[in-house]
Amino acid sequence: MIAMEIDVLNEHVMKIIIAARKVDSINAISKRINLSYGWTYKWVKELIKLDCFKQVGLKLYLKENNKFYRNTLNYIKSNFNHDIGFNYAVLGLFGIKYCFTKTDAVYVWTKGGYNIARSKDYYPIFIKIKKNDCNIFLEYCKKLGLKINKKKWVFYNIEILDDFKVSFLDDIPVDSFEDTIVFMKKYVYNFQPALEMVEEMYNKNFKVKYKEVNYV
Repeated sequence: MIAMEIDVLNEHVMKIIIAARKVDSINAISKRINLSYGWTYKWVKELIKLDCFKQVGLKLYLKENNKFYRNTLNYIKSNFNHDIGFNYAVLGLFGIKYCFTKTDAVYVWTKGGYNIARSKDYYPIFIKIKKNDCNIFLEYCKKLGLKINKKKWVFYNIEILDDFKVSFLDDIPVDSFEDTIVFMKKYVYNFQPALEMVEEMYNKNFKVKYKEVNYV
């Protein structure tokens, strides 16, 4: 049994463990983790052999007390829930509508070139969440031990809206370029360097400069 568990544990299985909901389907998981139906089917079947899921027709019922499931989830939480990159990447496995906003929208549009007021000990990730998806988002955060609206470590700073428009840059969901520029101009003293970056990157001219003060 131990050898079988080792053979099954891989990146696809870890994504399935993360993405799985209490009542699910192979097709829904496949779409959530962006893996072909065939490969998702293969690894879900292996997890059924380990008694992680019970399959009834097309439905999968997650056995949350299963040892392999609990051990894998504990491994993920203990190794990754304080990891900045993981907190970004894992959002894509939730199957919800979200996008990066505020400081993170600046970060995306500058392609990682501008970050401000964040460190590994204090790293808010600014996202918009659709109201209808909020409970699902909270369930995933609880499951994975991810933090919301805290004052230290990595955490999500969330804005819950009935709906919102999403733009994409390099397949990353983000506020529109125009809305991000409005945000940067509103807080120009924080984002002047970022404005200069995007002027050059996207061949724009925002005509925004620091005010100069002369002392006599």
